Amino acid sequence: MTADVAETETPEIHHSHRDVTGGWLRPATFGVMDGLVSNFALVAGVVGGGATGKVVIMTGLAGLVAGACSMASGEFTSVSSQTELMQAEIAIERRELEIHPEEEERELAMMYEAKGLRPELAAEVARELTSNPAVALDVHVREELGVDPNDLPSPWVAAGSSFAAFAVGAVIPLLPLLFGAVSVLPALLLSALGLVVTGGIVGRITARPFWYGGGRQLLLGGLSAAVTFAIGLAVGTGLS
Repeated sequence: MTADVAETETPEIHHSHRDVTGGWLRPATFGVMDGLVSNFALVAGVVGGGATGKVVIMTGLAGLVAGACSMASGEFTSVSSQTELMQAEIAIERRELEIHPEEEERELAMMYEAKGLRPELAAEVARELTSNPAVALDVHVREELGVDPNDLPSPWVAAGSSFAAFAVGAVIPLLPLLFGAVSVLPALLLSALGLVVTGGIVGRITARPFWYGGGRQLLLGGLSAAVTFAIGLAVGTGLS
């Protein structure tokens, strides 16, 4: 009885891995960080140039919309081009399997030999996989191109997530001003907090300490704002 139970038990999974492909993390992370840093720096620049009140708000809102549209269009073009290239290469592989199935089978066997299989076993595995055209295409694409032909990245998802993430990041420096703050200090403090929190979250996702990710992003964002503030101050003084 015990032996029968042992034979039917499902082996335990002792560990799991996080998604390291960056499908959603990359555009979301870059979007939030870019939105927060660029609009924080933009606001600092116009404040350094002497702008106040509605001018700062309008500049920040313009930066939010322009930056979000730029991020979305750039991500859409990038992912579209990448996906179209992948589809073209997959089409080439499909034609090769149709025209030269024996050569493709030998190529697959050689790949498995290179991975450490005995030649006889590698040939048997390649023959078994090649017997099903759909499986053969899937295996060749994964082995040769390193992509899943059934899960190509969507340019619309990439563009939408980039737009939304950038807008979320870019609105943070504007919130105190939109709610009536007359000083830029609340925007500075909220932006610094946003940099620490978003950087810390990314640090935790990538197995780094919260303080490391947050501190790194605060440093980079602070330097960006300081540079644009100094440029705005210099230009504003020169124009006055």
